[in-house]
Amino acid sequence: MSAAVQSITASGGTGVIVDIECHLSNNLPQIVIVGFANRAVNEAKERIRGAFADSHIMLPRKRITVNLAPADIPKGDSGLDLAIAVSIMLAGGITEAARGVVPGHAVFIGELGLDGNTRAVRGIIGRLLSGRSKGVEAFYVPAANLRQAELVPNVTLYPVTNLRQLYDHLTGRHAILAIKTSAAGRHKSKRQDDSSASAVAAAPVTLSEIVGQARAKRALEIAAAGGHNVFFSGPPGTGKSMLAKALPSILPPLEREELLEVTHLHSLVSHDYEKIITARPFRSPHHSASHTAVIGGGLNLRPGEISLAHRGVLFFDELPEFGRQTLEALRQPLEDRVISVARAKDAAEYPANFILLATANPCPCGYYGTSGTCRCLPGQIVRYRQRLSGPILDRIDLYSDVGEIKHDGLLHQARDDKTDAAVRQHVIQARQAQRQRYGRYDKLNTDMTNADIKRFAQLGSGAEELLNQAARRLNISARAYMRSVKVARTVADLESSDTITVAHLSEALAYRAPIFAP
Repeated sequence: MSAAVQSITASGGTGVIVDIECHLSNNLPQIVIVGFANRAVNEAKERIRGAFADSHIMLPRKRITVNLAPADIPKGDSGLDLAIAVSIMLAGGITEAARGVVPGHAVFIGELGLDGNTRAVRGIIGRLLSGRSKGVEAFYVPAANLRQAELVPNVTLYPVTNLRQLYDHLTGRHAILAIKTSAAGRHKSKRQDDSSASAVAAAPVTLSEIVGQARAKRALEIAAAGGHNVFFSGPPGTGKSMLAKALPSILPPLEREELLEVTHLHSLVSHDYEKIITARPFRSPHHSASHTAVIGGGLNLRPGEISLAHRGVLFFDELPEFGRQTLEALRQPLEDRVISVARAKDAAEYPANFILLATANPCPCGYYGTSGTCRCLPGQIVRYRQRLSGPILDRIDLYSDVGEIKHDGLLHQARDDKTDAAVRQHVIQARQAQRQRYGRYDKLNTDMTNADIKRFAQLGSGAEELLNQAARRLNISARAYMRSVKVARTVADLESSDTITVAHLSEALAYRAPIFAP
């Protein structure tokens, strides 16, 4: 006897539908799994034996051959356990009533424990989205994955707690209550409303806590509004890291679609599979982190830090201390907002749309050009600055010095013309203007193409002439030229101006000149 059901395995962060075929033959009782399965999948036969026994379901005393098709795609996760178990039940006639209903209309996802209980699996959101795009009508998922699964719109979910419950459902004894998500997902509105507060609470520092540094704070406001990359340079102890950690406090809350993307990416690497990410990510890898940890990849492909910072902030403290290979790998995500990871056995493309915020000292000891005593030799300073290539620096939009602070004001409450709430509100208003302009929630001024710039820049009288003069004087590249217009467009949006004036462009150009050129 033979039977087949479907499941979805994670492959490169997305889902691949797998047809699970089961054939029973008269031979010595054993379970054989074929179809390019790794050890985690092959060990499913022992989990299934235990699950059937503890669930008081008779396992057919025959040779059970399970084929995972297509056989040329590697299968490497335990989320196929539930589907394999169902295929065995169907082939053995245990759930005869389910024949004709399950195949082709539903997929089964979940890992089985020896006691028959289901366990959560990685990447449930990506699996559901992939299955939905291929016409799958219903999904049987572990009950532990339900919170994340409910985020996916327009799907029918059957939460499975254990194998016995699924057996009773398929035999018509006790039906599992189906959950249908709406077009916006079944994510509760209160949870979405709370994401605004969560985004602020997640920031360890707020702008109002930082004394002085008005120029750097303004750069953060522009970066938050338009999604621009920022570079801070200054001696140690002047607040560069504090400024970076304050950026999440002025970012708007995640949109529903962004929340779905971020939660899925984090579930691929986190041990807390069912966690829902409500605040914008802030990732700060140490400069000793490996290239694979930052970019992504590994034996089993996983997103790296740049993808975990998707829709949030990627903070590189002491940028010159990072490896040259890692820094040069940032070129693609800074331009295309994705990272392609290719390995001998597999390849994947992960989203990587983040705000890059980098800091550096002016020299190895940190005190060159300050009131402190610099102990570096000229050659050391040159080599330190040459660690950053021109193409990487050219992709950074806002440069700002972070100068020394007078000590007598550190113990007093910081005084600023704008409160944190006011800055955040200006950022939200600027992003709303961009949404209306581009007709998309996920496109900011930093994402403008050359065609978009020509259409939406709207340079006022004298602005283009000023830009051309500055380009010749600063000797900036064509990329930096266009990026200056993007920053000016954001400055204009913060001022609720439809036209880019000379003042807007002058402010953008003031942040353009690299202060850390090699």
